[in-house]
Amino acid sequence: MKAIVMTQPGGPEVIEYVDLPAPQPGAGEVLVAVDAAGVNFMDIGARQGNLWRDAPCPRGLGAEGAGRVLAVGDGVLDLAPGQRVAWVYAPGSYAEQLVVPATALVPIPDHIDARTAAAVMMQGLTANHFATEFYPVQPGDIALVHAAAGGLGLLLTQLIKLRGGQVIGRVSSPDKVAVAKQAGADHVIVDSQGDFAQEVLRLTGGEGVHVVYDGSGPSTFQGSLDALRICGTFCWYGPVLGGPGALDIMSLPKSIKIGYATFMHHIRTPQLLRSRTERLFELIQAKQLQVRIGATYSLADAAKAHADMESRNTTGKLLLIPSTSRS
Repeated sequence: MKAIVMTQPGGPEVIEYVDLPAPQPGAGEVLVAVDAAGVNFMDIGARQGNLWRDAPCPRGLGAEGAGRVLAVGDGVLDLAPGQRVAWVYAPGSYAEQLVVPATALVPIPDHIDARTAAAVMMQGLTANHFATEFYPVQPGDIALVHAAAGGLGLLLTQLIKLRGGQVIGRVSSPDKVAVAKQAGADHVIVDSQGDFAQEVLRLTGGEGVHVVYDGSGPSTFQGSLDALRICGTFCWYGPVLGGPGALDIMSLPKSIKIGYATFMHHIRTPQLLRSRTERLFELIQAKQLQVRIGATYSLADAAKAHADMESRNTTGKLLLIPSTSRS
């Protein structure tokens, strides 16, 4: 079967499209045929050597996808060959076939296609964590969403609006404004240099926002602090671009609360994974949550997908489609 591996830490040039032996499921595992694999910034971090450092090279890339059950291992009783499933945080998902723990799989309902399911697993669950658990948005709250035209930003904006909040979106270029507004952003700031706080304060009458969601790296950290109101909440996420460095907690302004939102804490049990994914699927079926797939690539073009994502010129979700896909 065909798969994507990285030969060593580095840029997109270390990505190779190779033949690998077909995997076999062990006890508690499921063999799936991959119909679509999601591309995430986490994958770029893995490729650069910032994540999963203990795994030897060459090693697989990708962690999210959707497809069909081909075979089940001993002890798997609730899944069967032919069933449509999705998953998240399964290393090596850039492949035609993949072995996944049964506890990491979520059945896909009939009304959700494989590409939509793959597109919503990592970013949809992350957005749900941010808006419902890390900081439960209340009616009237104002949120600042960085990278508001990206796959995560678009879903997060919609979930905030569904909970009665307002959204100030930040995007890196003027061509992304319409996409962010289509998702429901009340205001959109165009900024690529980290110079946005004064406009946020102007839009909020000098008060600042209740919560800021910032995965844009150190260059936006100070601006996000400045954009918060008294007792506001700072949701920091995303390991790829690095952290802000050492903080003096006594220098933090306005009695703010600051924390690092970890994705896996939201789906810390198989039951939470399934229930929270089912909720996202329900919102999609009700047309209350729109999933924007910005671009699809063949599995062989994974390096191009990485390069395009790093260029910051994309919007929405990027997907890899194996040649064997039925999606």
